[in-house]
Amino acid sequence: MTTAPSRLKATRPLPDLVTEVPGPRARAHVEYDHRWTSPSLPRAYPIVPVRGEGVAIEDIDGNLFLDFAAGIAVNSTGHAHPAVVGAIKEQAAELIHFSASDFYLPIYAEVCEEISRIAPIEGPARTYLGNSGTEVVEAAIKLARHATGRQYLVAFLGGFHGRTYGSVSLTASKAKYHAGFGPMLPGVYHAPYGRVDDLRWFDEVLFARLVPAEEVAAIVVEPIQGEGGYVIPEDGFLQGLREIAARHGILFIADEIQSGAGRTGRMWALDHWDVKPDILLTAKGIASGMPLAAMVARAPLMESWGRGAHGSTYGGNPVACAAALATIELLEGGLVANAELRGRQALAGLRPLVERFGGLVREVRGKGLMIGIDLATPELTEAVQWACFQRGLLVLEAGVSTVRMSPPLVVSESEMATALRLFEEAVAEVAAEPERVADEAEAAGALDEPEAAG
Repeated sequence: MTTAPSRLKATRPLPDLVTEVPGPRARAHVEYDHRWTSPSLPRAYPIVPVRGEGVAIEDIDGNLFLDFAAGIAVNSTGHAHPAVVGAIKEQAAELIHFSASDFYLPIYAEVCEEISRIAPIEGPARTYLGNSGTEVVEAAIKLARHATGRQYLVAFLGGFHGRTYGSVSLTASKAKYHAGFGPMLPGVYHAPYGRVDDLRWFDEVLFARLVPAEEVAAIVVEPIQGEGGYVIPEDGFLQGLREIAARHGILFIADEIQSGAGRTGRMWALDHWDVKPDILLTAKGIASGMPLAAMVARAPLMESWGRGAHGSTYGGNPVACAAALATIELLEGGLVANAELRGRQALAGLRPLVERFGGLVREVRGKGLMIGIDLATPELTEAVQWACFQRGLLVLEAGVSTVRMSPPLVVSESEMATALRLFEEAVAEVAAEPERVADEAEAAGALDEPEAAG
């Protein structure tokens, strides 16, 4: 199918809708897509992107959107950042693929060194590279069991860690992720998340009634829950969890796949609480949209398994590695600091909506550019998401009834101001006519089944 010519111009306003949305080409492409792709894919609404620049996305009809979803918090440096594109082009012209599992790929070791350097791990660290978040979750499960000689794992209610068998066994954000796929990986328990009082569950329930502490290999936690609704734990929760793990010789695994790489205004969400993990998992924003993930572990842990214990044909692909090196330089060069500033701007603009639309907006929470707006019902959440889309603002729902904002870390003050204005307009429309907006979205096929991506 042909696409519209590029119309990303500095003189063009953002957003800029030149057709109804979805437009005619978008609707035609959705029909084409439905004939050929797996129906398991959780599409949020009918955006058909063809090119991007910074926080701008152009669709197949030439409509220009303000992207506050960033490919599910992936495009940390924005779309087509010149430094990242340049690094990709330069590497692709030299070497596109040579498996680092079987041979000594120079750039693989360089990326491992850089990620180990910036990881919040005490002492020497070593890094393993994969293609995606779910892959490094699987790797962490294997390493934890191998290094400790223990079999049990603890994850958290509301947590999301991926959709492959080990990671989906840890996931407990929605029952539907398990439906029809059982049995799950054995030996996984789920704890309550977020409150300091919840930590009593470990001694009073888990270790007293279900499994001895000395048989638990690892506690796997998102420092801030992502797909579960951008839920921020109470101060003291992560510190208490770290203490429990240390007291019983249990590995503390931080899943920073969504919260890491500068998204929260710190390089890692754990930095807000000064907590050091045994193993850190990162993906999404670490390579600005290229498929790269990393498991970073204390060196003695990583050295506990030997040759052939784990590997990946494509993990640490040289082109993706080049993107990661450019991304880390940009993050440290100012994008993490910008995320903190723009996050403060966003929270200041969004929190008054709780008072203005109290029956609709229940809570606004977030750190940096990981922002959740909790609404009264799932149906209203979907309606607000649709109303934003109709205005050219891309957001994405999460959890039970939360809209998440996760724009690229390059977002400017004026772009943030525009997004806040559009979001307030969308909320006002839904507050005034909730049933009409929901009906429009459903008629367009956006609400076949409310769903959140990872």
